[in-house]
Amino acid sequence: MMQDNREVTKSAGLVGLLTLLSRILGYIRDMMMAWFFGAGLFSDVFIAVFRIPDFSRRLFNEGAFGVAFIPVFTRYMTRTGSEAAYEFAAATFRFLLVLLGGAVVVGVFCAPLVVYLIAPGFAGFPEKFNLAVILVKIMLPYIGFIGLAALCMGILNGVGHFAAPALVPALLNLTMIGSMLFMAVISSDNTLRILGLSGGVILGGGLQLMSQLAVLFKKGVIILNRGPFFHPGIKEVARSMAPAVFGLSVFQINVLLDTLLASLLGEGAISYLYYADRLIQFPLGIFAVSISTALYPMIARQAAHKDMAALIDSVNHSLKLVLFVSVPSMVGLIVMREPIVALLFKRGTFDAAMTRLTALALLYYGIGIWSFAAVRVVVSVFYAMGDARTPVKAGIVAIGMNLCLGILLMRMMSYGGLALATSLSSMLNLWLLADALKRKIGKLRTAAVVQSVCRSGLCAVLMGGAVHLFLPSGDMGTTLLALRVCGSILLGFSVYTALSFVLNRATLLRAVQIMK
Repeated sequence: MMQDNREVTKSAGLVGLLTLLSRILGYIRDMMMAWFFGAGLFSDVFIAVFRIPDFSRRLFNEGAFGVAFIPVFTRYMTRTGSEAAYEFAAATFRFLLVLLGGAVVVGVFCAPLVVYLIAPGFAGFPEKFNLAVILVKIMLPYIGFIGLAALCMGILNGVGHFAAPALVPALLNLTMIGSMLFMAVISSDNTLRILGLSGGVILGGGLQLMSQLAVLFKKGVIILNRGPFFHPGIKEVARSMAPAVFGLSVFQINVLLDTLLASLLGEGAISYLYYADRLIQFPLGIFAVSISTALYPMIARQAAHKDMAALIDSVNHSLKLVLFVSVPSMVGLIVMREPIVALLFKRGTFDAAMTRLTALALLYYGIGIWSFAAVRVVVSVFYAMGDARTPVKAGIVAIGMNLCLGILLMRMMSYGGLALATSLSSMLNLWLLADALKRKIGKLRTAAVVQSVCRSGLCAVLMGGAVHLFLPSGDMGTTLLALRVCGSILLGFSVYTALSFVLNRATLLRAVQIMK
């Protein structure tokens, strides 16, 4: 079990490091978007439509598809050999090519209906609505590219290769950055710039797919060969895929609902929520997604061998690591929300008012970071054990709560109420999943996890107090603000690490292993 835990930690460290690179590029991308478009008509329209490819990317790259595909692929690999596993993968590729290609064609022809569904508030504004329809037609093919790329990534993860798949998101960020720079040079018209940025999304999707195919080809895996269109394994993947959408993508579905409801509010609401969501994705992407990605193949093997003791130990180990990082991340983002937003986005057309409004959304999203992260780990256990029903039931309840709370709170708190509803619904989702897991496999031995979280919470609160005293106040130049924010982060990191060395040393040492 200790060897397995070291394997998870090492793999998570590699994925986390590469994900960090992608996140940094993602923030450069978002800074440029804020610089050029601010938080208004063009940013609202682009972000609302971009939610479709972004949701597809997270669904395929970070969630449901891998959970559905990897166990079936692994079973073929271990029981019938690599040739049979690759034959299954090739059939899945052909099936996805036809399925996703058809969905893209239908979506392009029904683009106005798609806009009505994702942003009904645009219907009363012809300029917004018509631009959104054009962007849907441009960006929708990304779904096909990322779906096929995710299959390639699932194959690579299934054979223990994590580096190339972890680099995939960086390619999208690079093409979007490049497209904005190119359009800034050739045009000052925001409509043309948004169209160019949308083209960068499609180019990024193509590069993501080609990069994974190239890695597979280098490893001698050819999935473009001829063969039967249908394979029995595809039915198993499809049976698991739909439930996995709910189980692993509750947060992303809730963010889509936030965008839908925010389209009914004033101009800029969609943008404020988007920029705040991007900031909380930093700790989630680097640690929660990285650890759950590395964890899943291992707990799938443990579940297949009915080794529940090892599975529980692996899950508890991963929860300690995720919460050890997400709890101080939550406190840090809440305490430093406005200076961080100002440093990253306050330039160009993104002014001081937009900074304050985005920081408000970050406050309410930030409250739920720890639960967003923990859900990623806990829900993986159910799919590893072949239980798709429980995450679906919990997910439906959480999404329903988010929708009802969102409608209620947006009347009192505007878009801030939508962010708060998403955080509260995630906490409910985690509680439902943990309770169901306890009833399913008995005692979870979570006492050590709870103790570790309490110690992390105490260290994080003390860290937050120290950082608050050092926070920059008033308007200042970008250089000085960057120095104060970086100093605050360094101070917080030092205080949290020092306190953890005294109060939570075991978990600290495990976290340090990720960086090795």
